[in-house]
Amino acid sequence: MEISQRIARSRPLATTAMHGRVEAMKAGGEEVIDFSIAISHFQAPATVLEAVSEGLRQPALAYTAVVGDAAVRARLAAKLVKENRIDATPADILVTNGAKQALYQALYVMADPGDRVIIFKPHWPAYVATSRLLGLQPVLVDLPDVITTELLDCLPPAAILIINNPHNPTGAVLTPAEIDCVGAWLKRTGTRAIVDESYEKLIFDGAHVSLASRPDWRELGVVTLFSASQSHAMMGWRAGFAVAPPQLVTAMETLQGPITAAAPMLTQLALAAAFESDEPPGMMADYRARRDLVLELTAGLPWLTMHAPASGPYLWADVSRLTMDTNALAERLLAERSVAVMPGEALGVPGHIRLGYISDDVATLRRGVLSIVEFGNALYRAH
Repeated sequence: MEISQRIARSRPLATTAMHGRVEAMKAGGEEVIDFSIAISHFQAPATVLEAVSEGLRQPALAYTAVVGDAAVRARLAAKLVKENRIDATPADILVTNGAKQALYQALYVMADPGDRVIIFKPHWPAYVATSRLLGLQPVLVDLPDVITTELLDCLPPAAILIINNPHNPTGAVLTPAEIDCVGAWLKRTGTRAIVDESYEKLIFDGAHVSLASRPDWRELGVVTLFSASQSHAMMGWRAGFAVAPPQLVTAMETLQGPITAAAPMLTQLALAAAFESDEPPGMMADYRARRDLVLELTAGLPWLTMHAPASGPYLWADVSRLTMDTNALAERLLAERSVAVMPGEALGVPGHIRLGYISDDVATLRRGVLSIVEFGNALYRAH
């Protein structure tokens, strides 16, 4: 059966492909510890469950406007004003089926085939994959320790700069000075920005600042993406939204209409309830303890370097003293140890692996990490 050339040139997203393989292995009766993705072991907040239960008791759940239910968008705008200091109104908001849909639609309406998109690496694989699907040219740039004017001025001309703040997988959180630096550069160059703030709630150290908290965010053409997946332990709910200048919201609505139309009303009710809630009780303390446990178990290894991230559900490990081919390393870990990790190649940086540490119970987490340590030690000695 023939398929179109445009999809034939594409490959499955590395993160979802690895997770799919693990799920297939588990369905076949194999026991696999999956660090390749971060799926919280917490349940969504009680307020979310209550909102959905109340929604199910309504006489009917009708279609909403493609951009989302007016009351839901008003509630989300209130969250943005209060928490993010973003001067947003309901007209600036589009509710989507998760942040990936918002990313696709933002790239689609902000750039034309052949346009450049600057992406810092390591990167969430969807940034590059989506850009390529749309015929855009990803320009990969090493993520610096600090974003400076000098660094930004060395970047090539581009239609869009993608910022992930807090950052997946390193956990870096941009400072107010870096945010100001990016904003000034956008204004000076006319480049527009997509800012993924899906991990805004998962902060261990420092504070999260939105680029769109600048009063001129609409004039700069800043689109900000939010998701309830990680912040409120709602991975399977596919609940997200975009904040954008009204002209871009209208364009994204035009695209979304024939694809999915509005997000399901139950999802919208859950989304609004989530962002009016705190994260699940004890979640961040649990994540911090897990993060610190993994750092303790891997401390002092001659072949692995891993720093405590300031945010997020991932740990980013440098294993370049062991191997640069982390695709092969990940395959061997899965085949020989039944432990899945995400190879750095998938995120643009060979010689590294990403570990999601929030999924299983602590005993399983410990067992999986120690299995990686034993495997790595044996490989290192063999060298």
